[in-house]
Amino acid sequence: MCTCHKPYCRRTHRTLISRRQLLKTMLLLAGGAAVPNIFGSSGGLAAKTPALPPLLHANLFDGSRAMQHAAAQMQYIPRDTGSEGARLCGNYILAQMEAFGWQTEEQTFTYRNTPCRNLIGKRGSGPVLIIGAHYDTRRRADNDPDPANREMPVPGASDGASGIAVLLELARVLVPEETGRTIWLVGFDAEDNGRLDGWDWIVGSRYMADNLDITPDGMILADMVGDADQQLYYEGNSTVVLREAIWQVAADLGYSSFIPRQRFTVLDDHVPFIQKGIPAVDMIDLDYPYWHTTADTLDKISTASLETVGRTVQEWLLLGTPGLPQPEVLRRTFLPRIVRNQGT
Repeated sequence: MCTCHKPYCRRTHRTLISRRQLLKTMLLLAGGAAVPNIFGSSGGLAAKTPALPPLLHANLFDGSRAMQHAAAQMQYIPRDTGSEGARLCGNYILAQMEAFGWQTEEQTFTYRNTPCRNLIGKRGSGPVLIIGAHYDTRRRADNDPDPANREMPVPGASDGASGIAVLLELARVLVPEETGRTIWLVGFDAEDNGRLDGWDWIVGSRYMADNLDITPDGMILADMVGDADQQLYYEGNSTVVLREAIWQVAADLGYSSFIPRQRFTVLDDHVPFIQKGIPAVDMIDLDYPYWHTTADTLDKISTASLETVGRTVQEWLLLGTPGLPQPEVLRRTFLPRIVRNQGT
C-alpha cells in the first residue's frame, strides 16, 4: 500500500516496465497491432491511445558515458574563468551539445576585466526549464591541508567536471520535444573563485538571472555530484516542494544517497534564480573532503554517482517535473514511466 502523501504520488508510483518490454511494445505498434485503451471508456481523450515515442524511454542515462565527459574536462587544468583551459573546455562543452542536436548560445560578459561566458544548449518547446552546472574551477586550492599546495589550481573533478558531465550525458538521452518543455542546459562561468582576488561567488548565474527575457518554470542545479561516497542532503536555500519531489523520485528509484534531511545551506548558482521568484533546487554533496584542494581528481568520483544523479533527473522529467507546474502537453498525453533497466 502506498503511504506517500505527496501530491504527485499517483504518478510517482506507476508500475515500471523493462526496456525489453518497451521494445516489444514498440514492435507491436510498428506492426499496427491493437493496443489496450489505458484511459478507460468515457469520452474525450479517454478514447485515444497515443503511440510510445521510440527513443524517449529507451535511452537511459549512462554513468560511464558521463565519466568520459568528466575525463575530457580534466584535460584542461587550470580552467578558471578567463584561462586558456576554460576556453578550450567551454569549446568542448558547446561541441558536445551541438553533436547531440542542441542549439547552442554563448552569453558573454566581463567581470573584473576578465572575459566570461555562460554556455547554453536549448531544445524543445513550451515553458523553459533550466538544468545547470558550473564549468569553471577554483584558481587556487586554498583549502588544501598542505600549505605548499595552496597556490596550485584545483583540478575540479567533482567541483566542476561532475555537474557538466551530467549535463552532457543528459544532452544525449533527453528528447525535450516530447516533454512539453524547452530545456536549457547551462554551463555557468565564474562560480568558484569567491574570496580570491576580490572576486565574488556565482557571478555567471547571477548575470544570467539578471538578464533573463523570459521567466523559466524552474531551475535544477548539479554541483559537486560526483563524489564516490555520495551523500546528497536537502540544501537549505532550495525550493522546498521541488526538492522534496526530486528526492522522492530518487527514493522510488532506490537511490539511498539522496538523503531527505537538511544539512547545509549554500550560496550556489541556484540562488539568483530563487531571488527572482523562480523555483530552484541544488543537488550538491558538501561531505567531500577534497573540496578546494589539489586532490579533487578523477579517481575521487564514480560512474555510479554520476548515474544516480542523471537518472534521477531523467526520471523526474519523464514524470512531468513533479514539484513544478505540469506542461500542458502532459496534461493531454499519457506519458508512461519507464526508466530503470531491470535486467530482463
